[in-house]
Amino acid sequence: MKQYIHKVQYYETDKMGVVHHSNYIRYMEEARVDFLEQIGWGFDKLEQAGIVSPVVGVQVRYKQPCRFPETIAITVHIEKYNGILLHIGYEMKHTETGVLVCTAHSEHCFLDMAGKPIRLKHDFPLLDNVLKQYAAK
Repeated sequence: MKQYIHKVQYYETDKMGVVHHSNYIRYMEEARVDFLEQIGWGFDKLEQAGIVSPVVGVQVRYKQPCRFPETIAITVHIEKYNGILLHIGYEMKHTETGVLVCTAHSEHCFLDMAGKPIRLKHDFPLLDNVLKQYAAK
């Protein structure tokens, strides 16, 4: 998988000149969208199939601050997938130094457009198989 690269924007920083902690969750979302596109299941395809995948949990560990105009390389991997819940791990590093910026995890479920839970194994076996494949890596 190709890493997602994010360039820190000036408006993402706080009065101390570092990236505000809330922005790392946005970076996770950007990287997750990119990851899904790379595996052939971008948000446009999911929504056309009638699938939404909300975040049900997030955990972030901050290691080093980032500043404007640094760039961050974000590696995304599936930690666990059971057909109902998807657990994604993130590792963010400064692209120039390789210093670890933060580690993070997000948890997602799958719903239909009416907001009812769906089981991918039964309703969308192609997506289920792709997620299982990447969870095994």
